[in-house]
Formats: sequence, C-alpha cells, structure tokens
Amino acid sequence: MPHTTLGHLYAAVRLTLHALFAALVAFAVGRAVLDGGARVGLVIATAAVLLLVYLLADPVAQVSDGRPWPAPAWLAVLSALWMVLLALTPDAAYLVFPLFFLYLHLLRTGWALGCVGVATLVAIVGLAAHDRWTVGGVVGPLVAATVAVVVGLTLRAMAAQQAERAAILAELIATRDELAASERRAGALGERARLAREIHDTVAQGLSSIQLLLHAAERADPDGPGVDAIRRARASAGDNLTEIRRIIRELAPRPLEEAGLAGALHRLGAETTAVSGIPVTVEATDDLDLPTETQTALLRIAQGAVSNVVRHSAGRSARIRLTRDADEVVLQVSDDGHGFDAERAARHPTDGDSFGLRAIRERVDQLSGRIDLDVAPDRGTTLTVRLPGVRTST
Repeated sequence: MPHTTLGHLYAAVRLTLHALFAALVAFAVGRAVLDGGARVGLVIATAAVLLLVYLLADPVAQVSDGRPWPAPAWLAVLSALWMVLLALTPDAAYLVFPLFFLYLHLLRTGWALGCVGVATLVAIVGLAAHDRWTVGGVVGPLVAATVAVVVGLTLRAMAAQQAERAAILAELIATRDELAASERRAGALGERARLAREIHDTVAQGLSSIQLLLHAAERADPDGPGVDAIRRARASAGDNLTEIRRIIRELAPRPLEEAGLAGALHRLGAETTAVSGIPVTVEATDDLDLPTETQTALLRIAQGAVSNVVRHSAGRSARIRLTRDADEVVLQVSDDGHGFDAERAARHPTDGDSFGLRAIRERVDQLSGRIDLDVAPDRGTTLTVRLPGVRTST
C-alpha cells in the first residue's frame, strides 16, 4: 500500500508540474499579447520553442521509469530558453518555480541546490531589469525557492525511504522463499527417512528371516533332494537383502545433511572405531563447496571402503583423507591389513552389506571420476577416488 500511494503521489506531482509549466508559459504569452509591443513576436516564438523542448523530453516520466537520458544538457537548454524569455517579458519569472522542482528532481543534491540559487538570483535580477527593484521582486523568488527546496527534499527523502523499504521487502521475500525451500528439503528428507525405516522394518526384516529359515532348512537336511534349490534361494535372498540395505542407505543420508561431508566422515570414523575397535583417523577439509550428489557419493564410497576394511582386512588401523585442489576432489581410504587379490575381486565381487568394490566403481563412473587401487596381499590397501571438483557456486 505505501508503495502504491507514493507512486500515485509522484504521478500527481508530475501531472501538476506539466500543467503548471504550460499554464505559466501561456500566461506570459497572453500578457505579452495584451500589452502589445515590438517584442510580442519574439515572446511567442521563444515561448513556443521553450514549451516544445519541455514537452518533447517529458523528463520526470523518463527518470521515474529508470531510462537514462542527458538530464543536465536538457536542463541547460531549458534554462537558457527561460532566461531569453525572461529578458523579453517579466512574466516569465514565474516559470522559475517549476524549474526549481526540475533541478531538485533530476540533479544531485549539491548541483540541484546550486542551480536553484542561481535561478533565484536570475529571476530577481530579471524582474529588477524590467520593473526596477521592488520588495515583491526579491521576496517572491526567495519564498518560491524555499518552498521548492523543502518540498523537493521531502520528496527525495520519501523516495529514498521507499527504496529502502522495497529493498527490505525484497530481502524478506527472498528469505521467505529460501525458508520455504529449506522446509521442502526438510520434508523430503523426512519422507526419505520414513521410507528407509519402513523398508528396513518390513522388506529387509522379511528377507533376513527368509535367509535364516532357509539356512535352518539346509542344516536340517543337508543331503536332501532340494538342498540345491534351498541354497540358491538363500543366495538370492542374500543378494536382495544387500540391495535393500543399499537402498536404505541411499534414502537416509542423515549424517551428511546434519553435519556436512567432513562432519559425516568424522562421525563415520568415530562410530567405526567404537564398534569395531579399529582406530580410524579422519583428515577432511570443511570448505569443499561440492554439489550434494558429489558429497553423497563420497560419503557412500567411504562407508563402503571402511566396511570392507573392518570385515576383510584384519588391519589394526585405517585412515580416511579428503582433500581438493582446483580441478578435483580426492578421497583416500587406507589400512594396514593383509590386503587382497584385486584381479580376483574384480572377477568375483564379494557379497555382504558393504557396497563392495564394484559398487564403488559404479559410483565413480557415474560422476566421471577415476579410481586407483594400491593393494597387494599382506601389505595393506589404499583406495584413492578422484572426482571432478565442481563447485556449487561461481
């Protein structure tokens, strides 16, 4: 509402200024015609040119619309024509009042006040040249200048205040939109967590029970005619359980959302140390500024690699190191375990709850990265993943 009211006020001021300027020009011409004299033709011609220059520019409207144009040059031409008309007829002195508002509206404050002062002096001198010095000829322009300055500076202050309010409103709207987006993300994360819990409590538990039952049936009759089918069914249930657990982890990346990638890696190291007894040290930079997809992939890769360390390496310690340079981000997971045969692992990916080497390779390939595996039996393993270091903002 305040913005609309101020806009209406400026529109009213603009229309009033146009009408006042035209009326004062017509008044000066009318008085010259009624008084007669040799200068009537010059007055009419000068007034016509002055009015034409004024109307063609429509300066107040252009400034209000934000279109750049040479206001000082236009004001100089308009002021020069006014001085010529003032030299021809004293009635042109009244035109100084709308000129005051033009100076105050179109020029910077210092220049505007200077022009108002000069125009006031010209009006006083012009009136004195026609009618000699009078009190009205001096006080009139001074009062007009004072009123114009007060009103003009007040309108400027109102405009500045309105611009500040508009900026605050825009900031509030942006904050509201950001909050709404954050709430939507939080809602999506909550729904993903709920789905993860539902899947874990239903499908995952069901598959785990099926595995146990099939394993019990296999032990009860290891030489029975259907034992091969039972084993295949148990293996299939195990594969599906592994896939379901991978989906659960995909749906609920809560450590990443809560603490960022570096915090999630530190939490992974602390939890692994507490559960397995294998010390896991973490070196991670906080200010990575990576897309969520890249951060999630790096966290999942680290989880899978650490899980392999705990389950298969028989190592006494492990380390997670996350760094970046101008072109790429590097994740390195190493241990001092007994290592493994990388070629055999590539031909026969291991089963289990971790992503496994194949899952890690798939993640790296999806993000156009590369993976280096420094491993050999009995001398530990170092997994190095390099991904393009695309930042979230420029």
